[in-house]
Amino acid sequence: MNHFDFGNDRIEMMDKSKSYQYKDLQLPCSPRVKKAFEDLEEQIQAAYKKGYEGMAALDEQLIFLWAGRMVYGMLYYEMRYETSRLMKKGENFDLSASLRERFGNFHLMMQSIVEPISFVGKKPWTIAVFPLKYSADIISYRDDTINLLFQFGVNGFGFIACLQDNGVIGEKQQDILKKMAGHVLHPVQFEELFARFHYSDYILQYKAEYDIQEMENGITIEALPITAKENRPVFGFWDEDIFAQLLANYWSVYGIQREDILKFQKPPLSFLENPYTKDFILPENIDLPF
Repeated sequence: MNHFDFGNDRIEMMDKSKSYQYKDLQLPCSPRVKKAFEDLEEQIQAAYKKGYEGMAALDEQLIFLWAGRMVYGMLYYEMRYETSRLMKKGENFDLSASLRERFGNFHLMMQSIVEPISFVGKKPWTIAVFPLKYSADIISYRDDTINLLFQFGVNGFGFIACLQDNGVIGEKQQDILKKMAGHVLHPVQFEELFARFHYSDYILQYKAEYDIQEMENGITIEALPITAKENRPVFGFWDEDIFAQLLANYWSVYGIQREDILKFQKPPLSFLENPYTKDFILPENIDLPF
């Protein structure tokens, strides 16, 4: 925040009627949790200084905890604001059963930074780290507190984290992740990649479930495979119209609109894959600023 000087910038809550300055965002915690996250920050900062190589070498669980702390912090502010707003109207704040379960599982996983909680077998997340070409003065950050998604790009690297998908979104996007391996992504490709992850989460038709076991020496968490049942695939129909609108939101900085993405009798615009051959588009061939 100091390096990129955005402490006085504001971040809006989901309903757009409330915002906070970044420098004022604080998440209450015990001294033990504070110390644990300070230690984590040192590990992340050391990796950050090494760029992509440093971040790629990190244990995924550290990235999960670091990204999770950001998402959890914003979730805290969203809930605190919504509680206050409803109290003024004489109403009580409550969560749906599905959100209560999702956030409860997420909270339990975050406790692993200070408690004997371990992840075994299949992990609850998808985390993709890759080289990214950004100007030295740019930082990119986006989160989705409801769906527990996180996007971050800076200093030669980017990563996308789906914090509660049991790896299934990463499996869906495995083909493009393999194609882009070894390439330094252009920012417009980074935005498209996150849009694919984001929309995949939107059309995911099953909730993530876990096998949580309490042992003598702690708790283990194993993500259960998400498998399709009869007549209901894991992911719903991919609607190019809806995806184009989402992608246009991410590409707005380039002046690219939905009408540019979907044109009559032409395949949808992509900067990741050639729409006809499905070959990966080399970042150096993209004539857009970064």
